[in-house]
Amino acid sequence: MWHAVTMQIGILGGTGPAGRGLAARLASTGNQVVLGSRSKYRAMEARDELVAKWPDLDELLSYGDNSGAAACDLVVIATPWDASAGTAQESEEALAGKIVISMANALVRVNKEFQPLVPPRGSVAAHVQAAVPRCRVVAAFHHLPATELGNIEAPIDSDVLICGDDPAAVTQVSEIVEGIPGCRPLDAGELSNATAIEAFTAVLLQLNVRYKTRVAPRLTGIKSDPRVVDD
Repeated sequence: MWHAVTMQIGILGGTGPAGRGLAARLASTGNQVVLGSRSKYRAMEARDELVAKWPDLDELLSYGDNSGAAACDLVVIATPWDASAGTAQESEEALAGKIVISMANALVRVNKEFQPLVPPRGSVAAHVQAAVPRCRVVAAFHHLPATELGNIEAPIDSDVLICGDDPAAVTQVSEIVEGIPGCRPLDAGELSNATAIEAFTAVLLQLNVRYKTRVAPRLTGIKSDPRVVDD
């Protein structure tokens, strides 16, 4: 088994449901998490609400504006998809050389159907990489439901598909994912595969609507240790 790593993680645009849920979950696994927002006061309110619900997170979860969150060792962009690249670019100097996780999905709802959009560069993750070329973008966390992320007392039964062009960055993100109970990190290849990973979220959301549930992917046929690959 991999061992969870603990580090300082900043979440830019982290006051939405997914960002808040991820902040709580990563803090619950022992990471120091800075919840960021354009307004540090909005981040403070979000952080205080999480700590009121989960008092054990008090010493692990802090807040700041996006520039404060960008100063962390590793950064997650949790804004809506169309703000991801711009938010990253605003902190370009602070993000240089760092791992930046892109978790947004470009989607639109047309009547009762969810449909994927094709952003510039083919995916949100690739668009972020183009906006901040000196950082190491890794695509991850696209398919974890926000409600389950924020319910830190329960495991999340899901595989997490991870892709990126920097193998060391993918490995580090995989170790973070491994620390989340119930989650299994899977190396899904280079960053170009983020196009398919992001688009697949539309299918999962459609299943949620049709079956009145919240689904998450679990793939079969992979060895218990996903790092072992047959030649």
